[in-house]
Amino acid sequence: MAGSNRTVVSEFLLLGLSDVPENQPLLFSLFLSMYLVAVVGNLLIILAIGSTSHLHTPMYFFIANLSWVDICFTSVTIPKMLLNIQTLSQSISYTGCLTQMYFLILFLELDNVLLAVMAYDRFVAICHPLHYTITMSPKFCITLLSLALIITNIYPLIHTLLMDTLSFCASVRIHHIFCELYALLKLSCSSIHDNELVVYILGSFIFVAPFLFISISYMHIFSAILRLRSSQSKLKAFSTCSSHLVVVSLFYGTLFGVYLRPSSSYTSEDSVATVLYAVVAPMLNPFIYSLRNKDMKGALKSLLSWRKIWPW
Repeated sequence: MAGSNRTVVSEFLLLGLSDVPENQPLLFSLFLSMYLVAVVGNLLIILAIGSTSHLHTPMYFFIANLSWVDICFTSVTIPKMLLNIQTLSQSISYTGCLTQMYFLILFLELDNVLLAVMAYDRFVAICHPLHYTITMSPKFCITLLSLALIITNIYPLIHTLLMDTLSFCASVRIHHIFCELYALLKLSCSSIHDNELVVYILGSFIFVAPFLFISISYMHIFSAILRLRSSQSKLKAFSTCSSHLVVVSLFYGTLFGVYLRPSSSYTSEDSVATVLYAVVAPMLNPFIYSLRNKDMKGALKSLLSWRKIWPW
């Protein structure tokens, strides 16, 4: 960084969840295990959907993309953390830190938008089943995904550019396993008014609007399910969206607990909560989407049997 009125920072220190040396081997094993489960689990979901023709539907198309985002999400943070533990180093370069923050917000936002799109898919399937094939056409699904990829790049870009204008104090110790937005703002010696304004106005819209859209969609979905005559039809309809509901609850429950408040109230204990949405949620999603889904379980069994001839 250059400029006479700015503190030159070449690197930050990621303190992680514990600075006790005796705890590092345990943390390394724990996060390595969670990372491998998250990557392998989500990769299996993608491969199972891609190699099973009857799963080439809008719902599974978005599940596969959610799995891809979850792989990217965990890969932005955990490998660096594991490297730092292994090399007994806590440092991350200034550029590396801002880059990590950018992709963290990007993939977090993509998760958010994809969950909203998946809610719309369930809304059309249950409330307007006769129009489902026409409405959720392959062209429309690809258009939704493309728009999501374009729009979700704007918010992290604004935050990264604003962060690059801040001055930082002598302390560059981040009480976190990655370069989290609020943790970085707490280190700034200059005014963070513009940064917080973006969080409150643009951030609230970007993250709260999809949540409200999901909530309204499920109000219509539950209303449509309750109008069904047979209990079997109600159970079948609800089962198609139950996994999505669990993922939404896990994602937003931890996300809102951390970010819907001023950055000044952010503490090191909140780093544990962010681990839930950044690591635990991506690890659990493959299990949530496959355990109660007969089609997915069948596709996974077929994939793991090695009898299938790969189409690629």
